[in-house]
Amino acid sequence: MGLKGKVLGQVEISFHGDVFHEIFRERPHHVPSMCSTILGVEGQWGTVGSVIIWKISHDGKTKTVEDVIEAIDDEKKLVKFRVIGGDLKESYKSFIITCHVDSNGDDNFVTWALEYEKLKEEITEPLTYLELLLNMTKDMDDHHAKLKP
Repeated sequence: MGLKGKVLGQVEISFHGDVFHEIFRERPHHVPSMCSTILGVEGQWGTVGSVIIWKISHDGKTKTVEDVIEAIDDEKKLVKFRVIGGDLKESYKSFIITCHVDSNGDDNFVTWALEYEKLKEEITEPLTYLELLLNMTKDMDDHHAKLKP
């Protein structure tokens, strides 16, 4: 394997994709109330250039991820984050997280893409981070399912 790579994962959600996109675009501070692996969110959000600091529980440890919103596309329901600080920077030279929601009628799918460049060959691919994002999405879906009448 090389130093650069990309991993993808997709989850179907039962609530409307516009709501999911809006949470990551404008209300990421609501995520900790829906998902136990996201411990806290600080910063500003809603516009390109906003910096967000996430406190997460990953592999049994509390970690931080500091990112900047690099792109927002409301039509495509896409938000792209570039990691600029925190624990991920200890292993990865670059790390980009893209969240895309695809809605077709009542079907809504969330796709997470992680593009990265490792600092050293022996560093593993970020599959556990992808798993964290997919599980977070499922937790958010469960949270919204409980709110349905």
